[in-house]
Amino acid sequence: MNPDALDPQRLDWARELTSRIRAEIRKVFVGQEAVTDQVLTALLAAGHVLLEGNPGLGKTLLVRALARSISGGHARIQFTPDLMPSDVMGHAIYDPKTESFRIRKGPVFTNLLLADEVNRAPAKTQSALLEVMQEQQVTIEGRAFEVGRPFMVLATQNPLEQEGTYPLPEAQLDRFLLKIAMDFPQEAEERGLVALVTGGRVGDALQVEAVEAVASPEDVVALQEAAAQVRVDDQVLAYAVRITRATRNWMGLSVGASPRGGIALVRAARARAILDGRDFVVPDDIKALALPVLRHRVAPSPESEIEGLTGDGLLRAMIEHVEAPRT
Repeated sequence: MNPDALDPQRLDWARELTSRIRAEIRKVFVGQEAVTDQVLTALLAAGHVLLEGNPGLGKTLLVRALARSISGGHARIQFTPDLMPSDVMGHAIYDPKTESFRIRKGPVFTNLLLADEVNRAPAKTQSALLEVMQEQQVTIEGRAFEVGRPFMVLATQNPLEQEGTYPLPEAQLDRFLLKIAMDFPQEAEERGLVALVTGGRVGDALQVEAVEAVASPEDVVALQEAAAQVRVDDQVLAYAVRITRATRNWMGLSVGASPRGGIALVRAARARAILDGRDFVVPDDIKALALPVLRHRVAPSPESEIEGLTGDGLLRAMIEHVEAPRT
Protein backbone atom coordinates (compact mmCIF):
# COMPACT_ATOMS: atom_id res chain seq x y z
CA MET A 1 0.00 0.00 0.00
CA ASN A 2 1.28 3.46 -0.94
CA PRO A 3 1.86 5.37 2.33
CA ASP A 4 1.35 8.68 0.51
CA ALA A 5 -2.02 7.71 -0.96
CA LEU A 6 -5.10 9.66 0.04
CA ASP A 7 -7.32 7.86 2.51
CA PRO A 8 -11.07 7.89 1.76
CA GLN A 9 -11.91 10.09 4.73
CA ARG A 10 -9.49 12.81 3.68
CA LEU A 11 -10.71 12.59 0.09
CA ASP A 12 -14.33 13.05 1.22
CA TRP A 13 -13.30 16.05 3.30
CA ALA A 14 -11.52 17.61 0.33
CA ARG A 15 -14.46 17.04 -2.01
CA GLU A 16 -16.96 18.50 0.44
CA LEU A 17 -14.83 21.53 1.27
CA THR A 18 -14.09 22.42 -2.34
CA SER A 19 -17.79 22.09 -3.15
CA ARG A 20 -18.64 24.55 -0.37
CA ILE A 21 -15.99 27.03 -1.54
CA ARG A 22 -17.34 26.80 -5.08
CA ALA A 23 -20.90 27.34 -3.87
CA GLU A 24 -19.95 30.43 -1.86
CA ILE A 25 -18.17 32.03 -4.82
CA ARG A 26 -21.16 31.44 -7.07
CA LYS A 27 -23.40 33.39 -4.72
CA VAL A 28 -21.93 36.59 -6.16
CA PHE A 29 -19.91 35.53 -9.21
CA VAL A 30 -22.77 34.68 -11.53
CA GLY A 31 -22.08 32.34 -14.44
CA GLN A 32 -18.54 31.70 -15.67
CA GLU A 33 -18.56 28.30 -13.95
CA ALA A 34 -15.59 27.07 -15.99
CA VAL A 35 -13.60 30.13 -14.88
CA THR A 36 -14.42 29.46 -11.22
CA ASP A 37 -13.39 25.82 -11.50
CA GLN A 38 -10.13 26.68 -13.27
CA VAL A 39 -9.21 29.27 -10.63
CA LEU A 40 -9.91 26.69 -7.91
CA THR A 41 -7.80 24.20 -9.85
CA ALA A 42 -4.88 26.62 -9.83
CA LEU A 43 -5.36 27.31 -6.12
CA LEU A 44 -5.29 23.60 -5.23
CA ALA A 45 -2.26 23.11 -7.47
CA ALA A 46 -0.47 26.02 -5.74
CA GLY A 47 -0.17 27.80 -9.08
CA HIS A 48 -0.76 31.28 -10.47
CA VAL A 49 -3.34 32.43 -13.00
CA LEU A 50 -3.30 34.84 -15.92
CA LEU A 51 -6.82 36.10 -16.62
CA GLU A 52 -7.48 37.62 -20.02
CA GLY A 53 -10.78 39.30 -20.72
CA ASN A 54 -12.54 42.55 -21.36
CA PRO A 55 -13.09 45.00 -18.49
CA GLY A 56 -16.23 44.54 -16.41
CA LEU A 57 -16.34 40.74 -16.35
CA GLY A 58 -15.91 40.46 -12.59
CA LYS A 59 -12.25 39.56 -12.19
CA THR A 60 -11.89 41.63 -9.01
CA LEU A 61 -15.17 40.26 -7.68
CA LEU A 62 -13.95 36.71 -8.22
CA VAL A 63 -10.76 37.34 -6.25
CA ARG A 64 -12.61 39.03 -3.37
CA ALA A 65 -15.20 36.25 -3.19
CA LEU A 66 -12.53 33.55 -3.20
CA ALA A 67 -10.52 35.32 -0.51
CA ARG A 68 -13.58 35.73 1.68
CA SER A 69 -14.60 32.08 1.30
CA ILE A 70 -11.19 30.88 2.54
CA SER A 71 -10.79 33.58 5.24
CA GLY A 72 -7.69 34.76 3.41
CA GLY A 73 -6.17 38.13 2.81
CA HIS A 74 -6.32 39.77 -0.58
CA ALA A 75 -4.82 42.82 -2.24
CA ARG A 76 -5.20 44.54 -5.58
CA ILE A 77 -2.47 46.40 -7.44
CA GLN A 78 -3.28 48.52 -10.46
CA PHE A 79 -0.23 48.15 -12.67
CA THR A 80 0.82 51.36 -14.44
CA PRO A 81 3.89 52.41 -16.47
CA ASP A 82 5.31 54.30 -13.48
CA LEU A 83 4.84 51.45 -10.98
CA MET A 84 8.09 50.65 -9.21
CA PRO A 85 9.14 47.27 -7.74
CA SER A 86 9.08 48.80 -4.25
CA ASP A 87 5.40 49.69 -4.76
CA VAL A 88 4.69 45.97 -5.07
CA MET A 89 7.25 44.34 -2.78
CA GLY A 90 7.87 46.95 -0.11
CA HIS A 91 10.87 49.02 0.90
CA ALA A 92 13.01 50.17 3.80
CA ILE A 93 12.16 53.51 5.40
CA TYR A 94 14.11 55.52 7.93
CA ASP A 95 12.53 55.88 11.37
CA PRO A 96 13.86 59.04 13.03
CA LYS A 97 12.61 57.92 16.45
CA THR A 98 14.78 54.82 16.50
CA GLU A 99 17.39 56.26 14.13
CA SER A 100 17.27 53.06 12.10
CA PHE A 101 15.65 51.65 8.99
CA ARG A 102 12.58 49.45 9.18
CA ILE A 103 10.92 47.36 6.53
CA ARG A 104 7.52 48.34 5.21
CA LYS A 105 6.08 45.31 3.45
CA GLY A 106 4.19 45.83 0.22
CA PRO A 107 0.78 44.53 -0.91
CA VAL A 108 2.36 41.31 -2.19
CA PHE A 109 2.32 39.99 1.39
CA THR A 110 -1.14 38.48 1.20
CA ASN A 111 -2.85 35.25 0.18
CA LEU A 112 -4.48 36.31 -3.08
CA LEU A 113 -2.89 39.10 -5.10
CA LEU A 114 -4.79 40.62 -8.00
CA ALA A 115 -2.28 42.19 -10.39
CA ASP A 116 -4.58 44.25 -12.57
CA GLU A 117 -3.37 44.95 -16.13
CA VAL A 118 0.01 43.44 -15.33
CA ASN A 119 1.31 44.10 -18.85
CA ARG A 120 1.20 47.87 -18.27
CA ALA A 121 4.15 47.76 -15.86
CA PRO A 122 7.76 47.99 -17.07
CA ALA A 123 10.05 44.96 -17.18
CA LYS A 124 11.79 45.80 -13.90
CA THR A 125 8.53 45.64 -11.95
CA GLN A 126 7.45 42.50 -13.78
CA SER A 127 10.71 40.76 -12.87
CA ALA A 128 10.20 41.64 -9.21
CA LEU A 129 6.77 40.02 -9.36
CA LEU A 130 8.37 37.02 -11.07
CA GLU A 131 10.65 36.46 -8.08
CA VAL A 132 7.85 36.19 -5.58
CA MET A 133 5.78 34.01 -7.92
CA GLN A 134 8.62 31.55 -8.36
CA GLU A 135 10.48 31.72 -5.06
CA GLN A 136 7.60 32.50 -2.68
CA GLN A 137 9.77 35.19 -1.15
CA VAL A 138 10.64 38.87 -1.50
CA THR A 139 14.08 40.41 -1.21
CA ILE A 140 14.16 43.88 0.38
CA GLU A 141 17.48 45.56 1.09
CA GLY A 142 19.26 42.22 0.77
CA ARG A 143 16.96 40.44 3.22
CA ALA A 144 14.61 37.65 2.17
CA PHE A 145 11.03 37.66 3.47
CA GLU A 146 8.73 34.71 2.81
CA VAL A 147 5.14 35.33 1.81
CA GLY A 148 2.40 33.44 3.60
CA ARG A 149 0.72 30.27 2.42
CA PRO A 150 -1.34 29.89 0.41
CA PHE A 151 -0.13 32.50 -2.05
CA MET A 152 -1.55 32.96 -5.52
CA VAL A 153 -1.16 35.73 -8.09
CA LEU A 154 -4.13 36.36 -10.35
CA ALA A 155 -2.88 38.70 -13.05
CA THR A 156 -5.16 40.29 -15.63
CA GLN A 157 -4.48 41.74 -19.03
CA ASN A 158 -6.81 43.43 -21.48
CA PRO A 159 -6.78 41.77 -24.92
CA LEU A 160 -8.07 44.92 -26.64
CA GLU A 161 -5.73 47.69 -25.54
CA GLN A 162 -2.13 47.00 -26.49
CA GLU A 163 -0.92 50.60 -26.79
CA GLY A 164 1.36 51.56 -23.94
CA THR A 165 1.83 47.99 -22.73
CA TYR A 166 4.91 45.91 -22.04
CA PRO A 167 4.40 42.33 -23.25
CA LEU A 168 5.16 39.81 -20.53
CA PRO A 169 8.48 38.04 -21.10
CA GLU A 170 8.29 34.33 -21.90
CA ALA A 171 10.06 33.47 -18.64
CA GLN A 172 7.26 35.11 -16.69
CA LEU A 173 4.44 33.74 -18.81
CA ASP A 174 5.78 30.25 -18.13
CA ARG A 175 5.39 30.82 -14.39
CA PHE A 176 1.61 31.02 -14.70
CA LEU A 177 0.00 27.62 -14.28
CA LEU A 178 -3.09 28.57 -16.28
CA LYS A 179 -4.13 31.27 -18.70
CA ILE A 180 -7.88 31.63 -18.43
CA ALA A 181 -9.83 33.34 -21.21
CA MET A 182 -12.88 35.10 -19.77
CA ASP A 183 -15.70 35.65 -22.24
CA PHE A 184 -18.97 37.55 -21.92
CA PRO A 185 -21.66 35.71 -19.91
CA GLN A 186 -24.70 34.11 -21.48
CA GLU A 187 -27.83 36.27 -21.68
CA ALA A 188 -29.56 34.54 -18.76
CA GLU A 189 -26.43 34.80 -16.64
CA GLU A 190 -25.98 38.47 -17.50
CA ARG A 191 -29.63 39.14 -16.63
CA GLY A 192 -29.11 37.51 -13.24
CA LEU A 193 -25.92 39.50 -12.70
CA VAL A 194 -27.61 42.83 -13.45
CA ALA A 195 -30.50 41.95 -11.16
CA LEU A 196 -28.10 41.01 -8.36
CA VAL A 197 -26.04 44.21 -8.57
CA THR A 198 -28.98 46.61 -8.97
CA GLY A 199 -31.35 45.00 -6.46
CA GLY A 200 -31.88 47.70 -3.81
CA ARG A 201 -28.27 48.86 -3.83
CA VAL A 202 -26.75 52.28 -4.20
CA GLY A 203 -24.07 52.47 -6.88
CA ASP A 204 -22.35 49.48 -8.43
CA ALA A 205 -19.80 48.65 -5.74
CA LEU A 206 -18.80 45.01 -5.54
CA GLN A 207 -20.71 43.29 -2.76
CA VAL A 208 -19.35 40.07 -1.28
CA GLU A 209 -21.15 40.14 2.08
CA ALA A 210 -23.24 37.14 1.03
CA VAL A 211 -20.10 35.00 0.82
CA GLU A 212 -19.42 33.08 4.01
CA ALA A 213 -16.02 31.89 5.19
CA VAL A 214 -16.16 28.11 4.91
CA ALA A 215 -12.42 27.39 5.03
CA SER A 216 -9.19 28.77 6.43
CA PRO A 217 -5.81 29.38 4.78
CA GLU A 218 -4.58 26.30 6.66
CA ASP A 219 -7.39 24.28 5.06
CA VAL A 220 -6.26 25.44 1.62
CA VAL A 221 -2.69 24.33 2.34
CA ALA A 222 -4.07 20.95 3.41
CA LEU A 223 -6.03 20.75 0.14
CA GLN A 224 -2.85 21.52 -1.79
CA GLU A 225 -1.05 18.74 0.05
CA ALA A 226 -3.93 16.36 -0.72
CA ALA A 227 -3.79 17.28 -4.41
CA ALA A 228 -0.07 16.48 -4.46
CA GLN A 229 -0.92 12.92 -3.35
CA VAL A 230 -3.36 12.21 -6.17
CA ARG A 231 -2.20 9.18 -8.16
CA VAL A 232 -1.07 9.60 -11.78
CA ASP A 233 -0.80 6.39 -13.82
CA ASP A 234 2.28 6.08 -16.02
CA GLN A 235 0.10 6.00 -19.16
CA VAL A 236 -1.68 9.21 -18.13
CA LEU A 237 1.63 10.91 -17.38
CA ALA A 238 2.95 9.80 -20.77
CA TYR A 239 -0.19 11.29 -22.36
CA ALA A 240 0.56 14.67 -20.76
CA VAL A 241 4.13 14.51 -22.06
CA ARG A 242 2.97 13.58 -25.59
CA ILE A 243 0.63 16.58 -25.69
CA THR A 244 3.39 18.90 -24.50
CA ARG A 245 5.92 17.55 -26.98
CA ALA A 246 3.41 17.74 -29.84
CA THR A 247 3.33 21.54 -29.50
CA ARG A 248 6.98 21.70 -30.61
CA ASN A 249 6.44 20.32 -34.10
CA TRP A 250 2.76 21.01 -34.77
CA MET A 251 2.25 22.78 -38.07
CA GLY A 252 1.25 26.38 -37.48
CA LEU A 253 3.00 26.80 -34.12
CA SER A 254 6.35 28.56 -34.17
CA VAL A 255 7.01 28.17 -30.43
CA GLY A 256 6.23 25.04 -28.43
CA ALA A 257 5.92 24.38 -24.71
CA SER A 258 8.91 23.51 -22.55
CA PRO A 259 8.94 20.54 -20.14
CA ARG A 260 7.46 22.95 -17.58
CA GLY A 261 4.26 22.69 -19.61
CA GLY A 262 4.00 18.96 -18.95
CA ILE A 263 4.72 19.49 -15.27
CA ALA A 264 1.99 22.14 -15.07
CA LEU A 265 -0.43 19.85 -16.88
CA VAL A 266 0.03 17.04 -14.36
CA ARG A 267 -0.17 19.42 -11.39
CA ALA A 268 -3.40 20.94 -12.66
CA ALA A 269 -4.88 17.52 -13.47
CA ARG A 270 -4.28 16.37 -9.90
CA ALA A 271 -6.16 19.40 -8.59
CA ARG A 272 -9.04 18.77 -11.00
CA ALA A 273 -9.28 15.20 -9.73
CA ILE A 274 -9.69 16.52 -6.17
CA LEU A 275 -12.45 18.87 -7.32
CA ASP A 276 -14.21 15.85 -8.83
CA GLY A 277 -13.71 13.78 -5.67
CA ARG A 278 -11.15 11.35 -7.12
CA ASP A 279 -7.76 10.26 -5.83
CA PHE A 280 -6.49 9.48 -9.32
CA VAL A 281 -6.07 11.38 -12.58
CA VAL A 282 -7.93 10.26 -15.72
CA PRO A 283 -7.04 11.16 -19.31
CA ASP A 284 -10.02 13.54 -19.47
CA ASP A 285 -8.37 15.67 -16.76
CA ILE A 286 -5.32 16.12 -18.98
CA LYS A 287 -7.41 16.81 -22.08
CA ALA A 288 -9.71 19.30 -20.33
CA LEU A 289 -6.83 21.35 -18.96
CA ALA A 290 -4.44 21.19 -21.92
CA LEU A 291 -5.77 24.42 -23.45
CA PRO A 292 -5.56 26.71 -20.38
CA VAL A 293 -2.22 25.16 -19.38
CA LEU A 294 -0.56 25.47 -22.79
CA ARG A 295 -2.14 28.48 -24.57
CA HIS A 296 0.36 30.96 -23.08
CA ARG A 297 3.34 28.66 -23.66
CA VAL A 298 2.99 28.48 -27.45
CA ALA A 299 2.85 30.99 -30.28
CA PRO A 300 1.31 30.70 -33.75
CA SER A 301 3.60 31.24 -36.72
CA PRO A 302 3.30 34.46 -38.76
CA GLU A 303 1.88 32.43 -41.64
CA SER A 304 -0.86 31.06 -39.37
CA GLU A 305 -1.78 34.54 -38.20
CA ILE A 306 -2.02 35.77 -41.78
CA GLU A 307 -4.43 32.91 -42.50
CA GLY A 308 -6.51 33.92 -39.48
CA LEU A 309 -5.59 30.90 -37.37
CA THR A 310 -5.35 31.42 -33.61
CA GLY A 311 -3.20 29.72 -31.02
CA ASP A 312 -6.30 28.29 -29.33
CA GLY A 313 -7.61 26.87 -32.59
CA LEU A 314 -4.29 25.24 -33.41
CA LEU A 315 -4.02 23.79 -29.91
CA ARG A 316 -7.54 22.34 -30.05
CA ALA A 317 -6.73 20.57 -33.30
CA MET A 318 -3.47 19.27 -31.85
CA ILE A 319 -5.10 18.03 -28.64
CA GLU A 320 -7.68 16.07 -30.65
CA HIS A 321 -4.88 14.57 -32.75
CA VAL A 322 -2.85 13.20 -29.82
CA GLU A 323 -4.06 9.73 -28.91
CA ALA A 324 -5.31 9.34 -25.34
CA PRO A 325 -4.77 6.17 -23.29
CA ARG A 326 -7.75 3.85 -23.16
CA THR A 327 -7.38 2.89 -19.52
